[in-house]
Order: sequence, then C-alpha cells, then structure tokens
Amino acid sequence: MNGERKSERIIERVRKRREEAGSVDVDEERVKLVIFTLAGRYYAFPGAEIREILPFMKIACVPGASDAILGIINVRGDIESVLSGRRVLGLPDCEPASGNRIMIAESGGARSGILVDSVEDVSDFPSGSIHPSISTLDSSIKDYVTGETVYNGKTTMVLSVAKVFEGMIPG
Repeated sequence: MNGERKSERIIERVRKRREEAGSVDVDEERVKLVIFTLAGRYYAFPGAEIREILPFMKIACVPGASDAILGIINVRGDIESVLSGRRVLGLPDCEPASGNRIMIAESGGARSGILVDSVEDVSDFPSGSIHPSISTLDSSIKDYVTGETVYNGKTTMVLSVAKVFEGMIPG
C-alpha cells in the first residue's frame, strides 16, 4: 500500500514536470506551416500548399487584372500570376522591397505566387496547437482563416490557399 502511494506521487510529479516544461506528445500528428509576415503580423499557410519560396523579382503588370493581382512573373519558363498578400487581406499597401518573398502556392488545381513581406520559418507544429480562430476577426480576413497558433509568442493566423484563391474569383 505504501509503495502504491509512492508510485502515485512519482507519476503525479512527472505529469506536473511535463506540463511545466510544455512537453509535446511525440505521437501527436504534426502540421508543417510556412510562417510569413504582412504589415508586421504573423500569418501561416500549410506547407503542403506552398510549392516554392522565391526572392522578390520584377513583376510585369497585367492591364485590367483584379486589384489583388500585381502581375505576372517568369519562373524557369513558367508564367505565374502574383497576388498581393496585403491587398488580399485588406492590409495597407506598401512598395515591394528586396526582402519581400513570393511564395508559389497551389490548391485545387489553381496555382499562383503570393507576395509577402518576409518568410520567417518553415516548421512543424503539433496539430493540437492550432485552434479555431476567434469569432470577432475582421471581415476582410475572416473568410481566409482556418485557425490560429502561436509563433514567437505572437498569435499567428493560419490561412487557406484554397480560400484565398476562391476570394479572387468574382461572383
């Protein structure tokens, strides 16, 4: 009986230490996220939807294109459209700079580049760390958000490439 209590106390101490250390269940499913910034805030796309990350390059204007479409680029002979991540999310516009990145995203057979301020990280997150987003999100972003997580101590909105692409189709 005394040995049983001692075992229970040891198990309880181990449990508390794990909680305090923020240990992660190694068997928990993990999700790869590409963390990027727009207007000083963190956002993420699922890594499975990002094909490649390119340095900023000259974008050729396409007359008559939607406001969110900046133009087109040539990627090793393939012509890709480029969306402005800021315009898509209703954030203040700014002049593109050399530190910007173009993420080539693909979902549901559609493919396009998305211009972002910077790409911060590509990392695996425990699926349990991605929570439903708050219901009071601004309407300009609400349709694109699938959840939220924390990166570098800051709330990071997880976006859906498919929903971003759907938002570009007039209708």
